Amino acid sequence: MKTNFSIPLNGSEEDLWELSGHTALWILPLVVIAVTFVLGVLGNGLVIWVAGFKMAYTVTTIFYLNLALADFSFTATLPFLIASMAMREKWPFGWFLCKAIHVVVDVNLFGSVFLIAIIALDRCICVLRPVWAQNHRTVGLAKKVIIGPWLLALVLTLPIFIFLTTVQLPNGDVYCTFNFGSWGNTTEERWNVAFTVLTARGIIRFIVGFSTPMSAVAICYGLIATKIHRKGMINSNRPLRVLTAVVASFFICWFPFQLVALLSTVWLKETVLEGKYKILVTLTNLTSSLAFFNSCLNPMLYVFVGQDFRERLIRSLPASLERALSEDTAQTSTAVTNSTSPPAEVELRDK
Repeated sequence: MKTNFSIPLNGSEEDLWELSGHTALWILPLVVIAVTFVLGVLGNGLVIWVAGFKMAYTVTTIFYLNLALADFSFTATLPFLIASMAMREKWPFGWFLCKAIHVVVDVNLFGSVFLIAIIALDRCICVLRPVWAQNHRTVGLAKKVIIGPWLLALVLTLPIFIFLTTVQLPNGDVYCTFNFGSWGNTTEERWNVAFTVLTARGIIRFIVGFSTPMSAVAICYGLIATKIHRKGMINSNRPLRVLTAVVASFFICWFPFQLVALLSTVWLKETVLEGKYKILVTLTNLTSSLAFFNSCLNPMLYVFVGQDFRERLIRSLPASLERALSEDTAQTSTAVTNSTSPPAEVELRDK
């Protein structure tokens, strides 16, 4: 979801990179993204195998299978981004992969964020309206609902379909970037189109791609926590630690990147005209690597945090995943039969 645009930069490429800071600020994101690639492919691949092939389809497995597919397909593209970052943002992979890789990146990053919000809403409904959930929370409905996040993510990726391409500089270097060269008859018109599109994209991405799902997650888990405390449904604070971990990890991973992206949008003209774009590239690389890391956290977050970690390590990992992703219908049905809310531990384990 990194913002790139082909607006002429002031000064040479090497001079601008000298302004970006120490070499460590360039190497650190590469290391973090490399770790994300390894853990994300392995962890999400295991979730896909367990949820997609070892378990019967339930509402929970459908949601988590889609989340794992989003994170897996995204992390699978990371070697291309690592190579580009290592080459100082140059793009040696051609026009098709320039567009295709960034479409996959944006669709799956947006989709991942929206799916987390859907899962939070599902958990909230199960806790607050257990009888309704027992009667109406079906696999068929889940399959229909899950289409929404993907369609919305695809719509938000339209600027990449339209504007992203490869641009070759006079020195022969090729970059994968937004190009507005054909969107106006004069330089001034093209600049206006570029600033308008990028500003609108940045604002929409912040509101729709972060603020709204983040608010939904916070509200849902706040309602769950309130219900847990009010009904005295637990004897310990472990479920609250799970809720805190879910919300905090999402916020910690994504907020720095979204803040830098928003500042880049607000100060777009000043940044480009004053030739300070590479400073923002450095900040974007640092914060985006943290946001990307969330894609490998999800398997660990939802499987391990809610249960005793040592116990999980002793047992078979696939068996642990299968237990974590199961509906636990027996206990839920018992809770509904007794006309009480499902035990919080059941709800969180189904998370």
